[in-house]
Amino acid sequence: MSPDDKEEASALPEDPAAEAESDAEVSGSEEHEADPNPPAEEDDAPVVEYEKEGEELAEFDLETQIEEFRAALEEDPDNCIHHYNLAEALEELEEREEALAEYQRALECDTEQAYHAIIHFGVGNLIFHQLLSGIQSVVVKSSIGLHSAHKPGDSIVDVYDEDYTIPIEHFQNAMTFLPQLKADDELVDYISKEAPEQLANIYYKWGSDLIDKSRQIAKYGSEVQDVKKALKLIKKTLEIDPSHSQANLMIKYAKKMLAQGWKAFDEYGFEAKDIEGSG
Repeated sequence: MSPDDKEEASALPEDPAAEAESDAEVSGSEEHEADPNPPAEEDDAPVVEYEKEGEELAEFDLETQIEEFRAALEEDPDNCIHHYNLAEALEELEEREEALAEYQRALECDTEQAYHAIIHFGVGNLIFHQLLSGIQSVVVKSSIGLHSAHKPGDSIVDVYDEDYTIPIEHFQNAMTFLPQLKADDELVDYISKEAPEQLANIYYKWGSDLIDKSRQIAKYGSEVQDVKKALKLIKKTLEIDPSHSQANLMIKYAKKMLAQGWKAFDEYGFEAKDIEGSG
């Protein structure tokens, strides 16, 4: 799954007895094709099944589900499943701050840690998708083009470790709690495959952002250290996914930068800075 892919809405089982039926709704598997004509009696069917009928209808169904989940929480405020379902629906409506709060509440209420794996996976994806927005979304796709010229506002100038370590921790927790997940084999297999892939993507994103930061016009003094750190991070990507094509290319580029140095040019093509290599 690519970092830009959006997980489909899912619902956790309302109780253990309903697990066999509703775990399929939790899976959120991208390979699962939603039935364009869901049975009328399935009132709790995932909203994604209605998306082909029009965005307006899909949004209406999401809002209806949100109302239902809020009503369920009024009856049972400590039910982790209701908090998780509400979080997913809010995330679909791009109400990310409220969705994150509901995911966190779901973790707090999941005292037996039976659903920690899927909740941590959801939190990790939400935070990572926030990271893949704005200027960073553009840069991570263009960095591999190895551009040396930047227009004002088109370059990452700050990289904060916690932006990457937090989603990394959630995906690691998803894998840690996976053996305890009360779900069907399909969902377990999905998380066991997707969580490591997301970890690989985050390490690549972190490294490529540091490299882009080092190529900004302003000389800030730690360009070489940032590229060295980027090299270590991108190697982590390859440890998880040796076939990651962008990481393989970026490794070669980072080594070349360190050996030969690099220049940065302003929007008019004039040299803005020159970083010496190790020779």
